[in-house]
Amino acid sequence: MLILALLGATGSHWIVMQSVAWATMLAGNAKVESFHVALEKTFDGKHPCSLCKQIAKGKQSERKAEFQTEIKKLEFFDNTVSFVIYSPQAFSLLPERAEASLLRANAPPVPPPRSLLG
Repeated sequence: MLILALLGATGSHWIVMQSVAWATMLAGNAKVESFHVALEKTFDGKHPCSLCKQIAKGKQSERKAEFQTEIKKLEFFDNTVSFVIYSPQAFSLLPERAEASLLRANAPPVPPPRSLLG
């Protein structure tokens, strides 16, 4: 049901109906004339059948109904937000911490740790 509703909403029903009309026209024309002539007569657009005419009317009335809808302008409040970044008045570098650098300067412990596998 959902697929049929989606096809109807997108206008695919016109494609299905036009395909049925062309198949009917081709079969009817092939009974009277050769297949090549019947194929050309079916798709040239100069010899539409009654179903093709009804489909064209239906498409036109559907297009007219689409454009008759009133378009309303959405109005929103003006809520503009502006970001302002102020630079600092004074800039100074922080002193390095000498203790942290001294702790990492020590040699690794002797003897090296033993592995669990060995």
